Amino acid sequence: MKSSPSSLKLPAKKATNITLSMDVYQAAKSLGINISQVCEQRLREEIQLRKEQQWNEEHAEFLATYNRQVEEEGLALEEWRSF
Repeated sequence: MKSSPSSLKLPAKKATNITLSMDVYQAAKSLGINISQVCEQRLREEIQLRKEQQWNEEHAEFLATYNRQVEEEGLALEEWRSF
């Protein structure tokens, strides 16, 4: 099934002001860099990184307990592993 352009929903956008050093702004513009696009992509990467860090912090106790249990008792069903 082929999607028509009108059926594709793009995420809503919000106009936002940012402040850049003039030299950074001019260099980006002279190189044809889409500042909004680069900022959005970099923010997405940073958001993902921080979500991963937050998840690790929230589950640190469980992970430590699980790792300790594996060290002491080995992996469950390890005898049937084929690798």
